[in-house]
Amino acid sequence: MGHRVGREQLTPIEDRIIEATRRCCEKWGISKVTVEDIAAESGVSRATIYRMFPGGKDILFEAMRVKELDDFFTKLRAHVADADSLEELLVRSVVLATQDLRNDEHFALMLASEPGAVLADLTVEGVPRILRFATAALTPLVDAYLERSQSRPLIDVLARLTISHFLAPSDHVDLGNETSARAFLTPLLRAYQTALDPVIP
Repeated sequence: MGHRVGREQLTPIEDRIIEATRRCCEKWGISKVTVEDIAAESGVSRATIYRMFPGGKDILFEAMRVKELDDFFTKLRAHVADADSLEELLVRSVVLATQDLRNDEHFALMLASEPGAVLADLTVEGVPRILRFATAALTPLVDAYLERSQSRPLIDVLARLTISHFLAPSDHVDLGNETSARAFLTPLLRAYQTALDPVIP
């Protein structure tokens, strides 16, 4: 994608356009939103929108999704910054992500108006994007405990587990409840670390 989408790179006008896109999607659903709608909602001309987001709606929707992920993982990094173990870091991450998905009003409105498109963002189409952000945000924090070759697959699996659990909750484990998530994840994480330790003859 040609447009710059990181939150720290957005100009105030770009940010306003993306927020307007978000509101329009909540009102009418992704498939029905037009650039004209976004221009009216943002107070920015169509010409300016096309200049800032060449390609129109598709680029705007991608920028909106990326901004949402950037905002979330910025919050997540702050939330786990003082974690003092791998278990604490990853349990907190999974719990926050699960709670965030459940409590996201924008997501709920989008899901109600256009469930197919929203679910695609959490499955086939969206998972690679989510995994890129999760890996970029968490790998530097996990470096204190694991080699990169060991942390990347772990982060990948935990991200997929979190998404899957949100879409089809378990009757036995609640990843949005810290006590339940900790009881389930801690033994698995410790077993993973143990399996990676070199065998001492």
